[in-house]
Amino acid sequence: MKVGVHVGGPPSSEVARFAGWAEETGFDVVTTTEVDHDPFLPLALAAQATSRVRLATGIAVAFARTPMAMAYVTNDLQALSGGRFLLGLGTQTKPHITRRFSMEWGKPVTRMREYITALRAIWNDWNKGEEVRHMGEYYRHTLMTATFRPAPHGHDNPPIHLAAVGPAMTRLAGEVADGLIPHGFSTERYFREVTLPALEEGLELGGRDRSEVSVHCPGFAHVYAPEGSVDEQRRMLVDQVHLHPPAGTPEAEIRAAVATLHDSDLPAEEPALPAGER
Repeated sequence: MKVGVHVGGPPSSEVARFAGWAEETGFDVVTTTEVDHDPFLPLALAAQATSRVRLATGIAVAFARTPMAMAYVTNDLQALSGGRFLLGLGTQTKPHITRRFSMEWGKPVTRMREYITALRAIWNDWNKGEEVRHMGEYYRHTLMTATFRPAPHGHDNPPIHLAAVGPAMTRLAGEVADGLIPHGFSTERYFREVTLPALEEGLELGGRDRSEVSVHCPGFAHVYAPEGSVDEQRRMLVDQVHLHPPAGTPEAEIRAAVATLHDSDLPAEEPALPAGER
């Protein structure tokens, strides 16, 4: 088992200090996520302050960028970190992709399969001498000249860990990804009855062994500092539980989970997304 720690906030000298502390403390992974800041810049700072820990996005939004744009920044991070970078990818939801990032939305599972295939094809062009020729429904990459081809960095391709909530994306993770990142709100029952069976189906489709796919065990947790506001942080956790339950989770289970965290009603100002957009 590997234990990771998340670093948030904008890229700054504090990120480097935190990453160094995490490595000295014994953590195995330092992660960032794409919320209110870019997830890659802090990892560049962390790479220069560490030598052992894995550096990972948990997650970066795939559909906000083309595979080529993603390939350049992740290839550079793999080189900068000496082969310690791990790419955690997720789809985000349709409203965010179309209305915040102003990008097209399509069939998420089909598109993610193609995205991962294209990304590896581009990396292989740069680092293994395999000319990129990817022609798909969503992405077409058929041009790479010497001017725009990075020199080989001498490391393997970064592992790709795929965020998944529903069974279809979970099957895809088992079939083509190096790791699965379930949602932090997944209940034990949902994980056992939905996530793990779908993962096994994907492994079978890909002809792969269970040992080939790492499985994350995320969760929502707050560590309260003496000066911290317990009520404020608990409320933040309640909001996350309400807004991001796994698709298909009965409303009663959501309310029961919230009830264990706070004795207030569910927040009414942000309606839950339809199951098809999670």
